[in-house]
Amino acid sequence: MSAERNALFGWRGLLFLCLACLLGPARAMAPIQHWTTANGARVYFVPAPDLPMADVRVVFDAGSARDGDHPGVARLTNALLATGAGELDADALAEGLESVGAELGNGALRDMAWVSLRTLTEPAAYRRAVALFSLVVQSPRFDREDFLRERERLRVALRLDAQKPGRIAERAFYRAVYDGHPYGSPVKGTEASLQALKRQDVLAFHRRFYVARNAVVAIVGALDRKQAEALAEQVVGALPEGQRAPALPPVPDLQMAREERIPHDSTQAHILMGQPGMRRGDPDYFPLYVGNYVLGGGGLVSRISREVREKRGLSYSAYSYFLPMARRGPFILGLQTRADQADEALAVLRRTLTEFVDKGPTDKEMQAAIRHITGGYPLRIDSNREILEYIAMIGFYDLPLDYLERFNERVEAVTRAQVIDAFRRRVHPDRMVTVIVGPNRD
Repeated sequence: MSAERNALFGWRGLLFLCLACLLGPARAMAPIQHWTTANGARVYFVPAPDLPMADVRVVFDAGSARDGDHPGVARLTNALLATGAGELDADALAEGLESVGAELGNGALRDMAWVSLRTLTEPAAYRRAVALFSLVVQSPRFDREDFLRERERLRVALRLDAQKPGRIAERAFYRAVYDGHPYGSPVKGTEASLQALKRQDVLAFHRRFYVARNAVVAIVGALDRKQAEALAEQVVGALPEGQRAPALPPVPDLQMAREERIPHDSTQAHILMGQPGMRRGDPDYFPLYVGNYVLGGGGLVSRISREVREKRGLSYSAYSYFLPMARRGPFILGLQTRADQADEALAVLRRTLTEFVDKGPTDKEMQAAIRHITGGYPLRIDSNREILEYIAMIGFYDLPLDYLERFNERVEAVTRAQVIDAFRRRVHPDRMVTVIVGPNRD
């Protein structure tokens, strides 16, 4: 890159940081616009004219729940998107994006996989960045050398995870809660499954799931509707139409409690407890969300934190949360504590949950929770990147376009009786999976 180009983009970067500080939190989010491309991709767009930038994220129903007989193939396929496209190898692609100040991102979870771009809207930089991004989306190379290198990188990541008690607990938790369900497939696969993967498996996965009808395009930035339509067309318009991935099977309830203790040479015990929780768009979403804020989602003011941390000093961090997905994602309670306190801390955690399910929150706790949730909500959508993530979620899970606009209204409408009813029907303290990773009890 020339010295002049370096200076140009350095100056722009400083300008954008200053503008973000001055303008970002002050503006209100514009309504979401939605349309479908000719080949079937669903597009969600929010104009944000305050900053000369554009963010685009293409989300595919191509997470690890689609791995089938090849655990790890979804994560590996997605990782390879950034290793070259069209005639460009990884270095040439990275240099091309860097030369115009653009950022490429990608990732894969259980439900979804995505690739994203952040670029300036200055015409020359924008044209170059979007052209490169379109190559990544439409024409990834999947070179054999890149395939072998990324596969080995994933295997190394698995070995590192095997040394981390938190990762061990998470893996065992999902395996137990989702036994026999696609959500139980480890996102990174296993050493054996990765070793068995062939380049042809990646190509087949990409051919099946990285298609227009299986895609959601989220766009936020200093663009008008016509420009956003042109952007979506350039990025996904050449993708094969394909088919949307079939619905995942329902997640069954747990039939009994299960406890798994995994020995690990660590100073603390890591505890996870939980069950299948709720899905995106769940009719009980808001009562469960508000109730969990009181139970364990409100940080230091939550019941779990007060009982485990403040009153007894058993853990620095104790929490609970729902993770909604296309099907019922997990309801998770967790903490870390000294190994010799693990049983006591777990007993307090279980008792706190049981009491909450039985009696629910107090009126005072309800009022405080609703006040904190609604008061903090604007901070969650005060940047283009956060808005992008939200509208991508809305599109992927087919949520109403007014989901963000009416969020506070729906939180404020939740009553104590609704919370008690939802928790009693949906949360079962006597049928929880519990995973404890730490030193053996002697």
